[in-house]
Amino acid sequence: QVQLVESGGGLVQAGGSLRLSCAASGGTFSTTATAWFRQALGKEREFVAAIWWKGTSTSYADSVKGRFTISTDNSKNTVYLQMNSLKPEDTAVYYCATTTRPGSRRSNEYNYWGQGTQVTVSS
Repeated sequence: QVQLVESGGGLVQAGGSLRLSCAASGGTFSTTATAWFRQALGKEREFVAAIWWKGTSTSYADSVKGRFTISTDNSKNTVYLQMNSLKPEDTAVYYCATTTRPGSRRSNEYNYWGQGTQVTVSS
């Protein structure tokens, strides 16, 4: 089955940028969609962005639209999340996940999850 490993998190000042990576092994993204979710302390896990591997469609939560960009590098079997203009409210653990139901924003419809990477944005 697919194994996902996130990296690229860290501490950044408000207004700064980070680029998260999600590398897959044990399978491919060719029959799935891949998404980023995040979970802040004391809050529910929420959808951030998704990309369809069979097409070019992307989807973003309203809270990150215009600031975050999801993309892929097929040769490296990796999904990225470029995060610009970061705000303190972006602080959360960010998770990469895959689903066989493209278009879903529900975490319980995603089959495989990475371990998460911490993003902390200071004021």
